[in-house]
Amino acid sequence: MASSTSFLNGGLPLFPSQRLLALAQQLRCYKAPASSLDDNVEQIIQEVAGEVVQNPEKFRPKRAAVLICLFEGDAGNLRVILTKRALRMTTHSGEVSLPGGKAEEGDKDDGDTATREAKEEIGLDPSLVNVVTVLEPFLSNHLLRVVPVIGILHDRKAFKPKPNPAEVDAMFDAPLEMFIKDENRMAEEREMMGEKYLLHFFDYETEDKKYLIWGLTAGILIRAASVVYQRPPAFPEQSPKYEFLRDGNKITVTH
Repeated sequence: MASSTSFLNGGLPLFPSQRLLALAQQLRCYKAPASSLDDNVEQIIQEVAGEVVQNPEKFRPKRAAVLICLFEGDAGNLRVILTKRALRMTTHSGEVSLPGGKAEEGDKDDGDTATREAKEEIGLDPSLVNVVTVLEPFLSNHLLRVVPVIGILHDRKAFKPKPNPAEVDAMFDAPLEMFIKDENRMAEEREMMGEKYLLHFFDYETEDKKYLIWGLTAGILIRAASVVYQRPPAFPEQSPKYEFLRDGNKITVTH
């Protein structure tokens, strides 16, 4: 299987524009802040969630990665590839998401997971993607550790989308900058463990189709846009910030 080109190890792949090259160099220097979602914590989470671990020393926590695949649009703006999940999917059916999924044994890193899943879902050849950095992990409501992987599509014309109908109903792209603008956006206040946070919703319309981008995907894209454009969103983000503390058999979740 073709592998993605990693820019993390010092490679200097060709990019179609100076802007994308500069972006790759910028993101290569990005270091995600330390996260409390380490493997030991994930094992504790899953034990508390009721999963029985027969061999703790061989336990592999559930881990996933999503691909934030960026390219330069016709107007010169940065755009990100998104999908609408098939209605037949058992989780998050019909929702907008980033290509990605759970890690498999053959994946050497999060970049491998994200690009492999993108190939399975939308036919994106990993060799067309330069993986430049990863962001700090997010925690899904299914207690899945999700690592956002930022990649740059260096040959847009060579990408011939082939959405997998078993997983994807539609594929589209949206301007990345919209996720730090206070436009076509709403938020709902939610509460967990006595702490309040905001759940963000973005409306987007393209080719007479309307999409709602919300939840974990919106949160990841807000963070990605903030890192790429090097400025905070023009609205209160108030994202959940998880810290896990073991106290006997209990988990304390704070934001």
